[in-house]
Amino acid sequence: MESTTDVHVASARIQKQIEHHLGISGSSLLFEFRQLDNKTRLDLITVNPRHQQSFLFHSETGYDKLEALRKMLAYVQNYRDQESSFTIQWMARDDKELNTSYFRARNMYEALDKLYFGRDMNTITVFSVVLNPVS
Repeated sequence: MESTTDVHVASARIQKQIEHHLGISGSSLLFEFRQLDNKTRLDLITVNPRHQQSFLFHSETGYDKLEALRKMLAYVQNYRDQESSFTIQWMARDDKELNTSYFRARNMYEALDKLYFGRDMNTITVFSVVLNPVS
């Protein structure tokens, strides 16, 4: 079993690997952990610096923080091969500007779940969801 210090060092190292692989760092990528039953859920959240909105990138569940992080690292290393690309055009309730965001998901419902993650569905109006052609 790893000591507490080793767990923190390993956790920080894996988070840096995820940031590096995605090319996102600092305040634009949030790692949120929470306990669900006897497991740890990791929600990886991106923050768009242009329109200051946050979206779910992906969730993983593990027995502990490190296992969840290891699963997330495996996901970010392979997600482009396993999931489709979607373009969603949307507008925030009090905004006048149409925004375009891109998501990787198994289907359009999962892409919309990532868009709406952590917010009231009435705060965003979706105008289109498009499955992007495979390049």
